[in-house]
Amino acid sequence: MKFGSPPTTFVYHLGVHCTDDDLLVQSLLQDSARLEERQILVPRPRAYRKLVRDQMHENRGNPAPEAEQKVFYDKLLPEAPVERVIFSDADYTTLPRGVFEHRQLYSKAGFRTAWLRYLFPENPCEFFFAMRNPATYLPEVLQRKGMPDYEKFVNGVDPRNMLWSGVIERIQKNNPGCPVTVWCNEDTPLIWPEILRAITGTEANYHMTGDFDLLRGIMKEEGLVKLEHFLSVHPPATAIHRRRIISAFLDKFALEEELEEEIDLPGWTPDFVDEVSATYDADMETIAAMPDVTLIMP
Repeated sequence: MKFGSPPTTFVYHLGVHCTDDDLLVQSLLQDSARLEERQILVPRPRAYRKLVRDQMHENRGNPAPEAEQKVFYDKLLPEAPVERVIFSDADYTTLPRGVFEHRQLYSKAGFRTAWLRYLFPENPCEFFFAMRNPATYLPEVLQRKGMPDYEKFVNGVDPRNMLWSGVIERIQKNNPGCPVTVWCNEDTPLIWPEILRAITGTEANYHMTGDFDLLRGIMKEEGLVKLEHFLSVHPPATAIHRRRIISAFLDKFALEEELEEEIDLPGWTPDFVDEVSATYDADMETIAAMPDVTLIMP
């Protein structure tokens, strides 16, 4: 049974850890009332995170009877029509400690996304998440509370074999027909507006209050004021034009201390960092060519 008329599309933002840290959903919430007028719902995380987590663990990918699905649907969504709903939780696929469980990067991503997808098996479902260079991802995720030391965390996995393409393949294998949209965390300052519109399914010129939210954390206030004024006076003709403008302002007004990333891990030499980064870059080329995957790029 499909719920909603037209059927509600369930959009799951999977994070991942140490990418936007809930900034994406907080940005979208600023326009929640306007989006709801278009039947696009952005619920507050506290309204659904525990409900979704508990239900996915209870069902474990086995669809509940339709009557039970209806009860759960009504708990999650208001009576008003909803064509698209966005749920966001970086722990959907695993807690940070389990990132390398079974000696694979996000090894649980395949079956745990299926647990999400089969909460409402007849409805459309989409997955979104950011990827990140292991060279900067590992030092930051290890700072999370309750994390083990580096060796225990990576569980024998060579960082040069940390392939996001493998994560996507597991998601696709377990969720046929569900589109996957990804982007590189390193690119988010330039593509943030496109990410907001992609996940909401809105058109390129749709006004989003949160367009500058990410830049606020990495750009001097003076530069941000000038950038907003420049864009209002000289609206960019294309997304590519907009990115060039943002890049130019970042070159001049970036907060360097916010962009610097220290890599201090056992055995990591500058050459090793270069090798890990080269593998990451090559993996992005692989992902760009994958069918039914959208890679948002600058």
